Amino acid sequence: MAEEMIPAWVDGALTPVEKMEVHRKGLRHLAISAFVTRGDKVLLQQRALSKYHTPGLWANTCCTHPYWGEGAADCTARRLEQELGLKALDLRHVGQVEYRADVGPEMIEHEVVEIFTAEAPEGVEPVPNPDEVATTEWVPIDTLAARIAANPERYTPWLQIYIERHREMIFAPTAA
Repeated sequence: MAEEMIPAWVDGALTPVEKMEVHRKGLRHLAISAFVTRGDKVLLQQRALSKYHTPGLWANTCCTHPYWGEGAADCTARRLEQELGLKALDLRHVGQVEYRADVGPEMIEHEVVEIFTAEAPEGVEPVPNPDEVATTEWVPIDTLAARIAANPERYTPWLQIYIERHREMIFAPTAA
C-alpha cells in the first residue's frame, strides 16, 4: 500500500510528503479538526489503541490531515463519515490554529489546522470505526475543561491546546 502523502512545507513550499516522515521530522503541515456539538456538549472520541501515536487518549470529535490536493471542508466531511459514521452535517469554518507538540516517541505534530464545528441534530449518534475510535462521549464543554485540568495525561496535546487557548473561538455562539 502506498504511503499517505499530506501537504507539508519543505524549503518554504507546500509539498506532498509521506505522513510518517512529516511527523518524524516535525515538519509544518496542514490539518483539520472538527468539533461536533449538541447544545452545550461536545462529542469526544477516544483514539483506538492501534493508532500510531497517542493511542487511547481522548481527542476532539475528529482530526486528520487532508490528502494532497484535498480541500479542508471536504477532508473534514470525509473523515467524520469514515471515523464516526456522521454524514451531511452543516460544517462551519471557525478559524485557523497553528501548534507544535510532541505526540510520541520521536513524533512531532506541527500543524496549521483549519477548525470546523457542526451541531448534531437530536437522534444523530456516532457509529465509531473501531480501527480509528475506541469509544465516544458527549461531554459538557465546561466539564471537559475541568477534566483536562485535572488529568491532562488522558487527553491529546492538541485537545489540551484547543481548550486552553482557543476555546472561545471554537465554541463561540453562532449568529441566529
